[in-house]
Amino acid sequence: MAPTTDNAGFAGDAGTARSSLEALRTEIAKAVVGQDPAVTGLVVALLCRGHVLLEGVPGVAKTLLVRALASALELDTKRVQFTPDLMPSDITGSLVYDARTAEFSFQPGPVFTNLLLADEINRTPPKTQSSLLEAMEERQVTVDGTPRPLPEPFLVAATQNPVEYEGTYPLPEAQLDRFLLKLTIPLPSREDEIDVLTRHAEGFNPRDLRAAGVRPVAGPADLEAARAAVAKTAVSPEITGYVVDICRATRESPSLTLGVSPRGATALMATSRAWAWLTGRDYVIPDDVKALALPTLRHRIQLRPEAEMEGVTADSVINAILAHVPVPR
Repeated sequence: MAPTTDNAGFAGDAGTARSSLEALRTEIAKAVVGQDPAVTGLVVALLCRGHVLLEGVPGVAKTLLVRALASALELDTKRVQFTPDLMPSDITGSLVYDARTAEFSFQPGPVFTNLLLADEINRTPPKTQSSLLEAMEERQVTVDGTPRPLPEPFLVAATQNPVEYEGTYPLPEAQLDRFLLKLTIPLPSREDEIDVLTRHAEGFNPRDLRAAGVRPVAGPADLEAARAAVAKTAVSPEITGYVVDICRATRESPSLTLGVSPRGATALMATSRAWAWLTGRDYVIPDDVKALALPTLRHRIQLRPEAEMEGVTADSVINAILAHVPVPR
């Protein structure tokens, strides 16, 4: 279980919570250069009680990003390297025989944390991938018929390499649909890469975030206050119809074999509300929906093989739909 922390320094009201969460960007930037969109996506996922799939080539600071976020939010984090021989019990935990008491006791696995980094999740077989489904959906783990609740907050940040497919097991649609967002972590710009090298030359140690100056600027109380405020963010019937029209358009696209499900429409509504609140409004506008459409929907659609061969991408299909679906006034 996550260690108990003293959050008395965090007020927990909605106004203070927004300021504290906005300060995350500055705090995480002390360790991670140029990944503001990914930081925002992770915060949106925390506000929506969702999970994130991080896609990027090795070496773009995906692990460091999650560790820095956990440090700035004063949350417990654990990392699991997914490999072909990883077993479900290596994640969830198992019953261990105690010779002294002649009884079995439960030994919690690394999933019992606040932020779980599932590194290279597509390198482990489906049986082990599926062991996360109950944790992600129901926020509990059942071992030997006994359900065991996970700490709160709980977020799975899973990574995968977009260019290396040998020895991987693609995530099935059902599991992809459990991720609220799919965030792409790009290679840094030339200026950002110079900044990274300069920091390392000056002694930056990615394994020592305290030395880098990363300090807690928010806590669980702020997250709870923020979630309560997001739940009160107004959504007009016109915006609801706009979200539905976008998702229905994916089901009719000639480039796709699989469109967005109603779960995906619900996810887009939730992320749009969180984004609206983070930007200082208590109501959702069409621009909020557009801003979150790509990360919320790109992993919930499936391209036709012939469209993929023609260079069509999930993002290009969604952008085309956004350009054609009427925007409410």
